[in-house]
Amino acid sequence: MISIFEYWSVILLNVRFSHFVLALILLFIVRALTQRLTNKGPMIWPLMGVIPSVLLNINDVFNYFAESLNQCGGTFVIRATCMDRFCGIMTADTSSIEYILKSNFVNYHKGEAFIDLFSDVFGNGFFVADGETWKDQRLALTSVMHTSWFIESSHSVIQDLVHQKLLKLINKSVKLDKIIDLQDLLLRFTSDNIYITTFGIDPGCLSIELPDVPFVTAFERAADLSYYRVFTPTFIWKTLRFFSVGPEKKLKEAIRIVHKSVSEIVKNRKIDLHKSGSVNDRSDVLSRLVIMKDPEDKQNLNDRFSDDMLRDLCLSFILAGRDTTSVALAWFFWLINEHPHVESLILNEIKVIISHRKCDSENINEIVFTADELKKMVHLEAALSETLRLYPSVPHDIKEAREDDVLPNGTAVKKKDLIVYSMYSIGRTEAIWGKDCREFKPERWIKNGKSVVESQFKFLAFNGGPRLCVGKQFAYIQMKMVAASILLRYSVKVVEGQTVVPKVKTTLYMKNGLLVNFKPRLEHTFGSSTHKEFGFPQEAM
Repeated sequence: MISIFEYWSVILLNVRFSHFVLALILLFIVRALTQRLTNKGPMIWPLMGVIPSVLLNINDVFNYFAESLNQCGGTFVIRATCMDRFCGIMTADTSSIEYILKSNFVNYHKGEAFIDLFSDVFGNGFFVADGETWKDQRLALTSVMHTSWFIESSHSVIQDLVHQKLLKLINKSVKLDKIIDLQDLLLRFTSDNIYITTFGIDPGCLSIELPDVPFVTAFERAADLSYYRVFTPTFIWKTLRFFSVGPEKKLKEAIRIVHKSVSEIVKNRKIDLHKSGSVNDRSDVLSRLVIMKDPEDKQNLNDRFSDDMLRDLCLSFILAGRDTTSVALAWFFWLINEHPHVESLILNEIKVIISHRKCDSENINEIVFTADELKKMVHLEAALSETLRLYPSVPHDIKEAREDDVLPNGTAVKKKDLIVYSMYSIGRTEAIWGKDCREFKPERWIKNGKSVVESQFKFLAFNGGPRLCVGKQFAYIQMKMVAASILLRYSVKVVEGQTVVPKVKTTLYMKNGLLVNFKPRLEHTFGSSTHKEFGFPQEAM
């Protein structure tokens, strides 16, 4: 009598390898079809999760996710490879996002997965921090940024950079009839601005020769390489990091440069402040943070932040203030080039505001906008808000669930699930913004001549809930100063034939930059006698 072992041995000997492969293919197809019928979002591939779907659409991944969210009602399941713990949902449902960011804020934090990706660069700074660490840093920054000295100092820094550097560089490009990458120029501007604001030191990115600044270059590389980990299975990038090879070796070197540079500044600043015994002559954020004392220390002896924490906090501050405004401005100039009637409205508004000045005449090159004048630029603010609606500087963000939960739209969330909420997709959702949601229409932000304030969970360019950006007003003032100062003097013409698409990274850069020509506007004097000359509508007078 034949044994079971002999029976299966005979069968296996008669099964060809091709049959085995065919069975695997059939199993793959069945699982794929089952997943396709049960999940309305992107294809979740066996073993590889959503990664193949992302890679197949990598050249237009933001619109791919936006369309997928629209097709499935605003929320879908998302999973990475079978060896990753990255699983959860992606959503553009505003009620669920408000619940996550505000109503049940305590249950959703940055989480282990996010910290794994970015803590090598940003340590325990507020960009990656949770809980009391994040809260303490936020309170400290709020106490600094809401003071009159910070507001006055930051406005002064922006004025100086615009008029002493940015406009001079643009004028040089005009004289040389040179095409310039506006995105790079704006990044240089915000790099100098945030570096001066943070440390009180000018790195010289906007110097006339446009030099490469080692810290800035290393910072950009570190941020980019950290983000690429998102699309790499965890076991792969952690292996590369362990052996210090490939992109992880480059990341390690970039981090070394960044951390060393900032740590030296922190150390020297502490020494300088100790010697001087006063911070009155300094208006930078770091100096104010250095002198802060631990609120739990009744004798006022212990510093509030360690050297490493000051380094991490400053790096997060630079990330928040550098890329976001420059990228938004680049998209703004591209959009108004595509919609010249919007540019005309903004320019007329600027001229009306200038005409209300007390002086009889003023040369165009001498005009420096005051904070009050910038606040009155309703059309400019509307165009900037509309730009951020369509092209939010941070297209997606992530939270991790601490405990099991159910979102307002009925989606079940398990402990340690990741929730990716898509600001980019929200701006392209008809249920939220109407059928014209993909159109650039700044007028949606104006009502009765005043700016419209939308729900922070409908307009998430500055995040929402307890983590709402403390520098929102600072960002608008900076963007208005740059945009108004340039538009008053130059027409910005985008070079034809270039492909303008988003780059896949933490911040919504343009993949290929933005090549432009600056064309000087006719020079006029401005004052009370210029209304008719510029064709201002009578009601604007």
